[in-house]
Amino acid sequence: MKNKLIMFWVIVAIIIASIIVITKIPTKLGLDLVGGSRIMLEAKTTKSVTKITPDTMTRLQTAIEKRVNKLGVSETSVAQVGDKRLLVEIPGVMDSKEAEKILGKTAQLEFKQPVLDKNGIQARDEKTKAPLWESADLTGEDLKDANIGTNQAGQWTVSLEFNSRGAQKFGELTEKWVGKPMAIYFDGEEISAPVINEPIYGGRAEISGGGDSGFSPEEAQSMVSLLKAGALPVPSEIIQENTVGPTLGAVSIDKSKTASIIGIALVMIFMLLMYRLPGLIADIALVIYGLILFALFKVFGVVLTLAGIAGFVLSIGMAVDANILIFERTKEELRAGRNLFTAINSGFDRAWTSIIDSNMTTMLTCVILYFLGTSVVKGFALTLFIGIIVSLFTAITVTRNFMHLIFGTGELKYPALFGLRKEEIGQAAVFEETKREKARFGILD
Repeated sequence: MKNKLIMFWVIVAIIIASIIVITKIPTKLGLDLVGGSRIMLEAKTTKSVTKITPDTMTRLQTAIEKRVNKLGVSETSVAQVGDKRLLVEIPGVMDSKEAEKILGKTAQLEFKQPVLDKNGIQARDEKTKAPLWESADLTGEDLKDANIGTNQAGQWTVSLEFNSRGAQKFGELTEKWVGKPMAIYFDGEEISAPVINEPIYGGRAEISGGGDSGFSPEEAQSMVSLLKAGALPVPSEIIQENTVGPTLGAVSIDKSKTASIIGIALVMIFMLLMYRLPGLIADIALVIYGLILFALFKVFGVVLTLAGIAGFVLSIGMAVDANILIFERTKEELRAGRNLFTAINSGFDRAWTSIIDSNMTTMLTCVILYFLGTSVVKGFALTLFIGIIVSLFTAITVTRNFMHLIFGTGELKYPALFGLRKEEIGQAAVFEETKREKARFGILD
């Protein structure tokens, strides 16, 4: 009993934490409910990529999806339109100027070494007198990670960590150019050209902006986001951009809420009529399931579209499947003459195999969809997977804990509490048979 009380208070703590999360973190709604930005991109050829192929478009779509997610939004739609265009829909982003800036950049980081004249002095352009640089064969493709930071002067910087090839190449370059500058270019623009004072080994470097002020926090964060997302295989140009309003509006949201309440109420009434007191416990577990699942949605930043809301309501209705299997098994055990404590345990134990088998196939499907699908499919797979895990927790742990706390280890005195008649209980049938036998032989109690 002590362990059951401890688990009860753990469940209470989870409920309180879920309520806090739900009240503190705002709900993210999809493009169909709150509107957002719609941007049309067109892939452009370069000297090295003279033709836009399906493989190029696939790589471009993947890179764009990563970039939009780096903006802090999810459930974005990045769909190919025609042979060389992508339609990007970002829910909740009404001012898309920053998104345009990031989507349009190629995010190409490149280190360049100085071009020296015959005297070993860095050559300059004859017209502009600007220092001349040439490729050092070290680019953003050699990066492992990038993070925002500050230097000793308090300026915002971008810290770089190279992969094994990049670390070796960077060490060789800094060893070669000690006492000379080495330029860092981002999207074709020179960011800085620091003088190498000593060889730098270990695969780490730091970029600070040009001038006395250096990077602004926004510039540094933008560069980090782009570098982490990776460079685009080809440049992309924004050919159309517009802000869209919600296609469904407040009326549809209100109707969906009404439908949700009716649907959940019907499920709860069904459980009460079929299983009586255990049905009431299942309804309480169902409410707990909804709280935990909604809180996890907010923690993971899931964006709710109207279809997502429908899926959420559907998952609540389907969450009682496990309870139905458990209660039916428990009723079978009671009919067979088991005492209440044994019947409850046997009901859960015998139903567990069916429950885990039926849910495992769905969980495996979610894993496949998550790793092979696009962003919208990934979101659906993650949402469904979380729902299954939470439903297993509430059906097995929460319901079982409440059943034991309420019924304890006693006998079933009132079969109607389980939706059973007295004559259906095995023990009652044995008692009646014994009573008839005693009367037959004239034995009085």
